[in-house]
This record gives sequence, C-alpha cells and structure tokens, in this order.
Amino acid sequence: MRVLITGGGGFLGHQLAQELLRLGQFRGRALSELILLDRAFGRELAGSGLRRVCGDVARPGWVREAAQGPVDVIFHLASMVSGECEEDFDAALRVNLDGGREVFAAARASGPDTVLVFASSIACYGGLDMSLPMDDFTKHLPQTTYGMTKAMGEMLVNDHSRKGHFDGRSVRLPTVVIRPGRPNAAASSWASGMFREPLNGEDCRLPISVDQPHPMTDDLTVVQSLLACAQLPAEALGVDRALVLPAHRVTPREAMQAVKAVGARLGIRLGRWDLQPDARIAAIVARWPQQVDGARAMALGMPQPMALEAIVERFVRTFGVLAPPSC
Repeated sequence: MRVLITGGGGFLGHQLAQELLRLGQFRGRALSELILLDRAFGRELAGSGLRRVCGDVARPGWVREAAQGPVDVIFHLASMVSGECEEDFDAALRVNLDGGREVFAAARASGPDTVLVFASSIACYGGLDMSLPMDDFTKHLPQTTYGMTKAMGEMLVNDHSRKGHFDGRSVRLPTVVIRPGRPNAAASSWASGMFREPLNGEDCRLPISVDQPHPMTDDLTVVQSLLACAQLPAEALGVDRALVLPAHRVTPREAMQAVKAVGARLGIRLGRWDLQPDARIAAIVARWPQQVDGARAMALGMPQPMALEAIVERFVRTFGVLAPPSC
C-alpha cells in the first residue's frame, strides 16, 4: 500500500501521516510507503517507508515525479489559506486550482482504482441566509476566492470519478481547532487563537464579535473522517462525492467559557481576550456558514466531534501549554 499526502508538512498532514504510521496498514494492506509532499517540513516524524519531498504542487509534472509510480491512495490537503487567497487571486488560482489539477492528473495516471480524498471546505457555501444549517444539498455560491477554488476542486473530483479516471471523494471541512503554533494567514486563524493564546498565558486579539457563530471541529475527528472516507465503497457515495463533516456551532463567548472551565480544572493561569474588531476578517467570516448539518457523513460512518471542553483538554494534554510551532 503506497499512500501520498500533499500538504504533508502542515498540521493536518502531519497528524494524518502520524496516524497512518501508527496503524502500519490501510484498507486491509500493509503500509509499504508513505510519501509526504509540501513546500517545507518542520515537525519531527519518523517511520518505516516514510519519504518526504519538498517542492511546488502546481509545477507541471512535479506530483507525478515525486510519486515515482502508481499510488493506491492520495490525500490532497495542500492549499493556500483563506486570507492569502483574498489578497492574491492569481496565486490562489495557481496553487489551489492548478495545483489541484496536477494532483488529479497524478491520480489519473495511477489508474482507476486509485482512491483520492480532497480536503474541501465549508467556504464552498455562501450567498444565502448564513444562519441556516448548510448540508450536502445546499447550493454552492462561495463568497470568497478560497471557497471558489474549493468548490471547483469538488466539481473536478466528481467529474474525474464519473469518467472513471480515479475513485475520488471530497471532505468539506469546518474550521479545525485547536491548531498549535503561531497564527497563520487564514481568516479563521482567530478560531484556534482564542483557545490557544489564553491557554499559553498570552493575550488573544479577537477580531470578530463574541456572539458570531462558526462551525468547528477538532483535528482528531478530521483525521478519522479522512481515513473513513478513503475506505468507503464508491457505491456508498454515488454521483455526489462530497461530504460536509459534522461540527459544533461555537461562538467566541462559548469558547471562552470552555477555556475557563478547563483552565480552572487543570490549574492553568490564562491570558486575556482582547476584543479588537477587524473589518476585513469580520467581512470574510460573515460570508461563511454559521452551522452545518453533517447527517449524511455520519450515516456513512464519519464521527461526530468530541465535546468542546474535551477538545480543549486534549489540546493541553497532547501539545502542552506551550505548543511548538507547526510547519
């Protein structure tokens, strides 16, 4: 079993690779090689058959060169994040769209039995009453460049699968908390920061209203969902190859309450939350769903996220209060 992960140097890519190495097998076969592709790698990771390759996912032919032959499963996580995409439209198209096409071309070259899982986003939704629950049957009308590239990726995965080029599926991710390290350029970076910084004894700058709801899940649930999705029989998905994952509807006020409860329980001296509205970030977040309905994903075996306080406590116990920076 040969598995390839694009974006393998990032937080989710690292967590997914770590779990695959722990399992030592996938889809009933021994894991013979795990290939991680990214621009750079920072976190330590070791295991039998692990190979890491640095490069540009959008460079023509590079993904196929790095794969060095057919692969059985591809997890495509590499992407520019939301804030970067809003700032640089052309780069977003190059990395997210052209890069995706290169990954899909590599999957097609591997053959029709290759399973590809594309990490999409709830940013695919938009243009409606954003307070309504969004599910697999909600029309896509993304209101950000990031969401547009993810929606286009989903359509490409569907069409490649329809034509029998490869066996594709897309997992529409809610915002994933709590990411260790420092803030990044994602418009949702505050979502991890409002947990992480106070737990680290640092003040947190909060750019949105304390009552702005947002769908959130945790990295463990996402990793389990990616693995479960890759193991679904194609007929279980049918012609609609994309699933939105279940998520909690969380406001910053509720996040603060969870952090305070865990901090009191574990004896952590917390930093403060500093409300500093940012019109640019607030405008992007306002165009994202406030809640999602992952009933179809759960019916197909995807897990529900753990309770919010459990997510906070696991972060502290897994990454430590002063977590090291991610790649």
